[in-house]
Amino acid sequence: MENKKLRVFSVELKSKQNLKSITVTNGASDCVFLEGNIGELVQARFAEGIILEVVGKNGVLRVDLCEEEISKTAVQENPITHGGD
Repeated sequence: MENKKLRVFSVELKSKQNLKSITVTNGASDCVFLEGNIGELVQARFAEGIILEVVGKNGVLRVDLCEEEISKTAVQENPITHGGD
């Protein structure tokens, strides 16, 4: 069964040199941290209407997220500036 609340992401870097750090703990914390440099922004768009794709000169960040969800979240977080009471 598909859970529509789950969000999938991927990071594709053109070179290992663009990767700043990866931290995977094996202690009490279950934290995973990935940091890198996708470079200068080339394009940001919604691919196929369901994937936010941020393309840089050094790589691409993709997140399973559609434009309507971003708009809906912005209205929920700040109802005063979006016509709410």
